[in-house]
Amino acid sequence: MLLRRIVAGLAAIVLVAEAAVLVLVHVVLGRTTANQSMSIAGSDPDVMSKATYALGAVMGAFLLLCAVLLAVAAVRDLGPGRVARVVLIAAAVVHGVLGALAVGLAGWGVFAAVMVIFCLIVLSLTLYAVRGTGEGRLGEVTPTGP
Repeated sequence: MLLRRIVAGLAAIVLVAEAAVLVLVHVVLGRTTANQSMSIAGSDPDVMSKATYALGAVMGAFLLLCAVLLAVAAVRDLGPGRVARVVLIAAAVVHGVLGALAVGLAGWGVFAAVMVIFCLIVLSLTLYAVRGTGEGRLGEVTPTGP
């Protein structure tokens, strides 16, 4: 089905862009913390800066992993496997929580952007849902009948 491929491919592209933006934001925050010797309640600014860089790298890698999983699903037109589905569900949950936080911290525009990404991930998962009870690969529609 063409719609599944388009949604999964679009979600992969959007996740790559989100990963790039988040890594850039964390680099800026890390440099700002290091350059201004900022600390919170006496914390070491060097540790805070390095932790910010590490968090940005981990978040970027996680989003790139999700993008690769969705790109593979789009190219093969096959639903993600069990482990990939768990990773994508975790990404959807994270985006739901980030959306809730974004309303108060960054405004409705950021909330809308995060919810678009959330919807693309969830739609990709539901479009590749297992249908039918016959044997077949994940994502295949198997006929059921007499």
